Amino acid sequence: MPTSFFSRSLTKVTTNLSLFFRHRLALATGLTFAADSLMFGSWVAHIPHVKTALGMNDAQLGLALFGIPIGLLIMNPFSAGFIARFGLARTTVGGTLAMAVAFALPIWMPDRWSLMLALAIVGAAVALVNVAMNTCATNIERADGVYIMSSCHGMWSLGGMTGSGTAAALIAAGVSPQIHLTVLAGLVILATVTGLRPALMKVPEERSSGGGGGSKFTLPNRDLLLMIFIGLTVSLSEGVAFDWSAVYLRDDLGARAQIAALGFTCFSMTMMAMRFTGDILIPRFGERNMLFFSALFTILALLVVIVAPNPATGIFGFLMLGAGVALGAPILFNAAARVPGLAPGAGLATYATFSFIGFLAGPPVIGFVGEKYGLHIGFVLVAVLALLSVAAIRRVKL
Repeated sequence: MPTSFFSRSLTKVTTNLSLFFRHRLALATGLTFAADSLMFGSWVAHIPHVKTALGMNDAQLGLALFGIPIGLLIMNPFSAGFIARFGLARTTVGGTLAMAVAFALPIWMPDRWSLMLALAIVGAAVALVNVAMNTCATNIERADGVYIMSSCHGMWSLGGMTGSGTAAALIAAGVSPQIHLTVLAGLVILATVTGLRPALMKVPEERSSGGGGGSKFTLPNRDLLLMIFIGLTVSLSEGVAFDWSAVYLRDDLGARAQIAALGFTCFSMTMMAMRFTGDILIPRFGERNMLFFSALFTILALLVVIVAPNPATGIFGFLMLGAGVALGAPILFNAAARVPGLAPGAGLATYATFSFIGFLAGPPVIGFVGEKYGLHIGFVLVAVLALLSVAAIRRVKL
C-alpha cells in the first residue's frame, strides 16, 4: 500500500513537471526565477570572503547587508507602476538584466559603506524582478488554467543550488570571486536577451476592470496582515540560510570555505525537491496543512542547526530547513493574489513588499544579535517566530 501510494505520487509529480517544462511560457518564467537565485546563491557563497576582505565583524556585516532591504523598500512600492507603464514582459526582462548587473557590483566594493550602497542597488533590482516574475506566474495560471507557482519557485531553488554549488567548486579551485560574479552576470544577461525575452514577451498581461491596473500597493486588511506575518517568518528562515549559513558553518563550526558553501547548496536542494512536488502536495493536503508542516519542520531544523556540534550536522540542519520553508512562499504568494476585498495584483504587490523585509532585513538583525550573543541566539529568535506563526496559520483565511 505505501509503495503503491509512493508510485502514484511519483507519477503525478513526474507528469506535472513534464507539463511544466513543455509549457513555453511557464518554462521561461521559471528560468527567470532561476536566473534571479543563480546570482543570489553565487553572491551568498562569497559573503564570508567579503567579510574577511573588508575586515568586518558580524555587526558590521549585518549593517552592510541592510543595504538590500533599503533598496527593496524604496523600489517595491513602485514595481507595479513599472509594470503598468512599461508592460509586464518588458519589466520582467529589464528587471532581470538590472538584477544580473547589480549582483556583480558588491564583490568589487572597497569598504563596507560602498558595499552597503551596492547592496541597495541589488535590493532595488531584486524587488522589481520579484514582483514581475511572480505576476507572470499568476497570469499564466489564470490564462491557461494551470498551477505553476510552486514549480516556478522550485526553479528559483534550483538556481540557488546551482549558484552556490558552482561557487563552492570555484572557491576550491582558487577562482577570484570578482571574476566569477562578473562572468556569471554576463552569461545571465546573454541568456535573458537571446533565450528568455522572446517567450516572456508572450506572457499575458494582467486584465483590470478598474482601468488603472490592479497591481498597486495597498494597505493590508486582516487576512493579508496574517499572511504577511507568516510570510515574514518564512522569509526570515530563508534569509538565515542565504546570508548566514556559510558564515555560521565557517566561523562557528570550523568548516573550510568550500565546505561552508555547501550549507546553502543542501538547503536549496531540499527546497527545490519540495517545491517541484508542491503542485501535487498542496492540492492533496491543503494550503493550511502544508503551512503547519512548514512552521513545525522549520522549528525542528533550526534546533538541529543551533545544537550542531560539527559542520556535517550543521549542513544536515540546513538541508532540513530547506524542506521546512519550501512551500511557504508559493502558497502565500497565491493566497495574497486572491485576498477578499483586494484586487489580485494589489494583494500580491503588498504581500511581496512586506514579506521580503523578513528575507532581507531579518538577517542583518541576526548579525547584530550574533555579534553580541552569538549567531545561534539569532537563530533561536527565528525559531520562536516560527512557533508564533502557528497561531496565525490557524486564524488566516486561505
